[in-house]
Amino acid sequence: MERKRPDEPDADERLLLANAILALLSAHERRAVRAGGQLVEFRLRQSVYQPEATIDAAYFPIDCVLSVVHRMEDGSLIEVGTIGREGTTAIPLIMGADTTANESFCQVEGRAWKVPATAFVALLEESRGFRVAMNRYLQAYVNMLGQMAACNGLHSVLERCARWLLMTQDRVDRNDFPMTHEFLAAMLGSRRSGVTVGAATLQGAGYIEYAHGKMTILNRAGLEATACECYRVAQEQFNSLLQLRATTEGVTGGPTR
Repeated sequence: MERKRPDEPDADERLLLANAILALLSAHERRAVRAGGQLVEFRLRQSVYQPEATIDAAYFPIDCVLSVVHRMEDGSLIEVGTIGREGTTAIPLIMGADTTANESFCQVEGRAWKVPATAFVALLEESRGFRVAMNRYLQAYVNMLGQMAACNGLHSVLERCARWLLMTQDRVDRNDFPMTHEFLAAMLGSRRSGVTVGAATLQGAGYIEYAHGKMTILNRAGLEATACECYRVAQEQFNSLLQLRATTEGVTGGPTR
C-alpha cells in the first residue's frame, strides 16, 4: 500500500486549496480554518442567508455557486452578486456587520467549507495574513459589482447571458449545470422572453445546449467571443488580486483548464 508523503495534503486540505482565497493563506492559517470548520453540501435553491437575520457562519465554496439577490416589494428577484470558488460569503463579517440586507441561496449545488462566524471574526482579529487575504477578496468583489452594474445598463441580453454562463462554468469547473430560463432571467434582471431568445441564439450557434433545465457549454471560445468585455474585466480582478488558479483534477471533480 502506497504511503502518503509527510508534505502531501490530505483530503480536507485539497478541498480548501480548491478555494482560491483559502489557497492564499499560509498552511498555519488554513489549519485554523480547518479546526473551526466543516465541509457542507448545498442543495439547489437552499438558503444561505436571509435579510436582516444574524449571520452565523461564513462559507467558502469549493464547487458550488451561491447567488446574492435583492428581493423587490413585488417579490421579483435580481442578482446583485455571485460567489464561487474564488471567494467567500463573509463580506458582511469582513466589514464588521453581523447581518445583510440581501438574500443568498445556492445557485449550483455542491460543497463549501463552513466556518462559524465567531471563529471567522476571531481569525480576522488575530491573523494579519487572514485579514489581508479577505481584504484583497473584498476589493476584487466590490470592483466586480461596479463592473456588473455597468454591464446590466449598457450591454445586450445576449452578451450578458454569455458572460453569466462563462462565469458560472468557471466557478463549477465543469461544462454542465442546472439552469432554467426563468432563473437566468431573474439573475440577469431581464424579461424571460429576452433570455429565451438569447439562449436560443447561443444554442443555434452551437455554443450551448439547453434541455430539461440543464445547461451544457459546447463551445467556450464561441461564448467568449459573444460575451461583453465585462467577463474579461471581472476575471482580471480575481486573477490579479487573488492569483486565481485552476483546481487540480480530482479536487472538485472537474477538468483542469
